[in-house]
Amino acid sequence: MTTRVRVTLVAATALALSAALAGPALAAPDTKDGGHTATREAMRAAVKDGVPGVTATARESGRAWSATAGVGNLRTGKKRSADDRYRVGSITKTFVATVLLQLEAEGRLSLDDTVDKWLPGLVEGNGHDGTRITLRQLLNHTSGIYNYTDDKTFVRTYFLKDGFFQHRYDTTPPEDLVALAMTHEPVFEPGTDWSYSNTNFVLAGLVIEQATGHAYGDEIRARILDPLKMRATSVPGTRVTVPQPSSRAYSKLAVATTGPTYDVTTLSPTLAHAAGEMISNSSDLNRFYSALQKGKLLPPRQLKEMKTTVEVEGAPNAGYGLGLMERELSCGIKVWGHGGGIHGSVSEAVTTTDGRHSLSFNFNGDWSGDTEAVVEAEFCGK
Repeated sequence: MTTRVRVTLVAATALALSAALAGPALAAPDTKDGGHTATREAMRAAVKDGVPGVTATARESGRAWSATAGVGNLRTGKKRSADDRYRVGSITKTFVATVLLQLEAEGRLSLDDTVDKWLPGLVEGNGHDGTRITLRQLLNHTSGIYNYTDDKTFVRTYFLKDGFFQHRYDTTPPEDLVALAMTHEPVFEPGTDWSYSNTNFVLAGLVIEQATGHAYGDEIRARILDPLKMRATSVPGTRVTVPQPSSRAYSKLAVATTGPTYDVTTLSPTLAHAAGEMISNSSDLNRFYSALQKGKLLPPRQLKEMKTTVEVEGAPNAGYGLGLMERELSCGIKVWGHGGGIHGSVSEAVTTTDGRHSLSFNFNGDWSGDTEAVVEAEFCGK
């Protein structure tokens, strides 16, 4: 399966969830590459498929391995770096869910609270009713709330060429993103089905702010980034650049996967807010997901809640928890993590249940490449 990622905030995750997660047969590893030859070859295959460049880091039993393929700058030919920082898109969701679960553990809120309790009157209209939707349903995408990034005007404004270049630096308040979703009908009644919605996590970020009195990004920094010494990770807010070291990010800014390629590195991440605005690098993401699985960020009860999954139609080998996805790979290994896509950047971060083997990587183009092949290569191709 080739994951054709186009310009949507959820493409990497949604497409991965919509197909079987089995990967191709892979060659035996070359010991000169430390057992990661299959991973490196899957990265090279992504570049051959059209991705400008790939950066990846795996960590297993305390030993790290990094590799790059392709280029980080199409104009200069500069290679990608193992230390590259990049926009992680919907991987942000796991950070947001972790903070909400920490607040639950502290007794400051309950996942059974309604959205309306914390954000009165914000979720209403066209059949939406925040008095009938719980925080848990936000985090596991069973709320039925319309996904604002599916709105056709939003797509034209921020994802397609003419709109993007006119609006790439717009500052978009999160309440406006929610209001846009409210102009549409819900996808289904709360709790009756599953549908990925970025609106859910914009709301989750706003709940964190109401419960703490602080910006959700400040809570992520204080509760996760600083304790884990994740110095390459940030919540950029209105900052339009990606800190160095980093590569350029590229997109077709079209539904088609052919045609001109555009540099989309700089943009206002407010169009994603708590659904996908964060920046990180592969080493930091491995540290985060490993610490999460090892119980360093959540008490046992909250971690169990996070890992209680719901079925996802069309993905028999995957389940969605609270901002966290479980997948069973073709070799039977289960991994936990999340994918993320935002303009010119497609990322994946996964770790085994015991947190001992982690992989995080990034494509700096959003129209081609097979992320699942890279995951399969690392965990099953040796």
